[in-house]
Amino acid sequence: MAGEAGSGALRELILVVAVALTGLLLAMVAAFAPWHATPVGNAPAGLVELHSPADPGSGPTVAHVG
Repeated sequence: MAGEAGSGALRELILVVAVALTGLLLAMVAAFAPWHATPVGNAPAGLVELHSPADPGSGPTVAHVG
C-alpha cells in the first residue's frame, strides 16, 4: 500500500511541475513576444516621460459631475 501512495504522489508531483513549466513558458512568450506589429516592422523603443503638464488648464476639458 505504501508503494501505491508513493507512485500517486510522484505522478501528482510530475503533473504539478509540468503545469508550472507550461505556465512559465506562456509567461515568457507573453513577456518577450512583440505585442503589436507595424507595417514597417517593430516600432523603436522610446522613453516615456512621467510628469504632469505645467499648465493645469491644458488637461481634459470634461467636467466631473458629482
